[in-house]
Amino acid sequence: MSDLKAQITAAMKDAMRAKDKARLGTVRLILSDIKRIEVDERIELDDERVLQVLDKMVKQRRDSIAQYLAAERPELADKEQQELEVIKTFLPQPLSDSEINEILDQAIAETGAASMADMGKVMGVIKPKLQGRADMGQVSKLVKAKL
Repeated sequence: MSDLKAQITAAMKDAMRAKDKARLGTVRLILSDIKRIEVDERIELDDERVLQVLDKMVKQRRDSIAQYLAAERPELADKEQQELEVIKTFLPQPLSDSEINEILDQAIAETGAASMADMGKVMGVIKPKLQGRADMGQVSKLVKAKL
């Protein structure tokens, strides 16, 4: 079992003991997503893949919050925000803008990217380094600006 999955499982047990229903529900959602992928693909997820699952869940929550606020449903947006905060506790420490720019510059130099045609190469190099530590949508915009 990956370290991150074990940490999430331990958090579920802690939430059960503390009778924290909101946190418990979110942690169970995370574990069910992980389990679904493991069953569908018949594999044991490693930390990198668990981070991808968490990253996807964060993106989904952000999209939902934006839609709920646009539809003037703040109570639903608040629920999504609470889930987002719980999910973020399992992600690694986010990188600062200067650290992200440094990684981008290294990747551009490493791949020899000169135009937008090389964006896929650059993203392929930086995605594993930034997964779960930066919003990939924002990173994509930064890469476009640099190329």
